[in-house]
Amino acid sequence: MEREFTLEFVRVTEAAALASARWMGRGDKIAADDAAVKAMRAVFDTIAMNGTVVIGEGELDEAPMLYIGEKLGHSSHPKLDVAVDPLEGTNLVAKGLNGAIAVLAVAESGCLLHAPDMYMNKIAVGPGAAGKISLDAPVRDNLKAVASALKKSLNDLTVVILDRDRHEQVIKDVRDCGARIRLISDGDVSPAVAAAVAGSGVDVMMGIGGAPEGVIAAAALKCLGGEMQGRLMPTNEEEYNRALTMGIGDVNRMLTMNDLVRGDDVIFSATGITDSSLLKGVEYNATGAKTYSLVMRAKTGTIRFIEATHIFAKKPLIGKLNVMC
Repeated sequence: MEREFTLEFVRVTEAAALASARWMGRGDKIAADDAAVKAMRAVFDTIAMNGTVVIGEGELDEAPMLYIGEKLGHSSHPKLDVAVDPLEGTNLVAKGLNGAIAVLAVAESGCLLHAPDMYMNKIAVGPGAAGKISLDAPVRDNLKAVASALKKSLNDLTVVILDRDRHEQVIKDVRDCGARIRLISDGDVSPAVAAAVAGSGVDVMMGIGGAPEGVIAAAALKCLGGEMQGRLMPTNEEEYNRALTMGIGDVNRMLTMNDLVRGDDVIFSATGITDSSLLKGVEYNATGAKTYSLVMRAKTGTIRFIEATHIFAKKPLIGKLNVMC
């Protein structure tokens, strides 16, 4: 991929964030997600690429756009895999809570795992603790290894976990170690990425969340030099068979970074919708809005935090997408 694509993809996540942020606190997560999807799809059409959605809003019969297999862009090359989550944290936006982002990852064709829409058990850390963790190790062993690598005491570690009943034992194990826990209601991509960003206040993300989100987070961690490990958690035979049909030979095996994201020609972009430890949310004003984005390229190791001012009168497409009925 040409490096010029980095800013093109920021435009995509910015558009999704600007559109969905209009729905913050309005109690309608479906409308917020729909706005993000339409905005993201519209801007993808302006990019000279031959992209294929490998992680998106579902199958063709489940989603009108950004469905798995959909073609994006208006050129025959380069051929790219595209993983998107136009609104990660639909409930967060609907309730006006922190932590929602618009996010995507793009890699050369065949380099992103075609993750089925099911649960995945995950652990994510930053570059300081990369190579020190194992999904198969006890919680205490992993946290001790991370603390040692970061030169911290266990009491100073902050672990992010989704607040779900299924994590009762994990939460107990972390507390028994003396580490601090930040429970979140939705959206585990942002904290997984935050674990690899200095000063975010997050050291580890662990627990069971969505498999597609795991691949997107792994793309970001590859850019940052961090690490994620995962294992698919099918809940029934249909999900198990679905994983097999998507090319995952051993459904029960631990997935490493190279299983989730192959190669280093990867670009990750995220724009804040509501405030988080990673990014500030959209700020509207009389003439437009400000957005705060993070874009990274694994090939060069470049990490950019972008603060952008948008004047809607000069951006007809974005202005149109931000008009609420």
